[in-house]
Amino acid sequence: MSGSDGGPLARLCGAYLDHLAAERALADNTLLAYRRDLRRYDVFLADDGVAGPAGVGPAQVRAFLTALREGDEEHRPLSAASAGRALAAVRGLHAFALREGWCRTDPAAEVAPPVPPMRLPKAVPLEAGERILDAAGPASSPASGARADLLALRDRALLEVLYGTGARISETVGLDVDDVAEAVESGDGGVGLVQFRGKGGHERLVPLGSYASRALQAYLVRVRPSLLGRSGKGGPALFLNARGGRLTRQGGWGVLGAVAARAGVEGVSPHTLRHSFATHLLDGGADIRVVQELLGHSSVTTTQVYTLVTVDHLREVYAVSHPRARYAAAR
Repeated sequence: MSGSDGGPLARLCGAYLDHLAAERALADNTLLAYRRDLRRYDVFLADDGVAGPAGVGPAQVRAFLTALREGDEEHRPLSAASAGRALAAVRGLHAFALREGWCRTDPAAEVAPPVPPMRLPKAVPLEAGERILDAAGPASSPASGARADLLALRDRALLEVLYGTGARISETVGLDVDDVAEAVESGDGGVGLVQFRGKGGHERLVPLGSYASRALQAYLVRVRPSLLGRSGKGGPALFLNARGGRLTRQGGWGVLGAVAARAGVEGVSPHTLRHSFATHLLDGGADIRVVQELLGHSSVTTTQVYTLVTVDHLREVYAVSHPRARYAAAR
């Protein structure tokens, strides 16, 4: 992007992109996205009669953001997230211009990005969750010693742990045998503890109920030694793949996808089980601070999105259960 083939900010945009490539070492795809967004911004300012960087004010930046959201003959309207990404490029450009002396003010500093619509976490109903677990296979003893039956026992243990703890798939496949020792020892006696290593290396202890504990016991006794003996590569890893190595995150996704398909439940991911864990706890009366600790959220604000799900559930129950609600709906 040079001054000869662009608008009033072409030279500034070129310098900024060179800075990003040399000093920030951004990925090629990111640089292409920045270049595309800034070229559109440059053309917009040219059409608006702006002569150069010093002629840009907050009004022009806000107008550009509005144009992104509304679209035009050449461009489709952008979502809040995509428009926010383009505005980030513009804000970075003007911050660079101020820092490097291209202008005396930053017209984009006070322009806030659009707020994307809140996406409520998806949770499966309790009945659907139980169907998924049942479709994985038996929880205690395989139908035979066949490889498929042994892997089914592993799959059941994996999914029981995911749903029973609300852990991320990366945390679950990262477990070692020692991390679940107390939970397995608790056996039929109730609740044990699993030690997870979460984001940023933070560790947390999460209770594990008797269903998942029994499934883990069966897997550790009947399946894991056989899988480990195939190669010995798994080391201390709790969940092993068919070749005896540690089960990967992608492998865990594959297990859940295949099991959910057999159960007839669509659109399920490991994170869906995490959402379901939180939602079902709150529906059952759990305190949000407790759910925050179990999920490993650093702030309760992150956890509060689940309360919106349960409030919607309360509205639905009220609408179909309370006589005055039914009467109002009928009218």
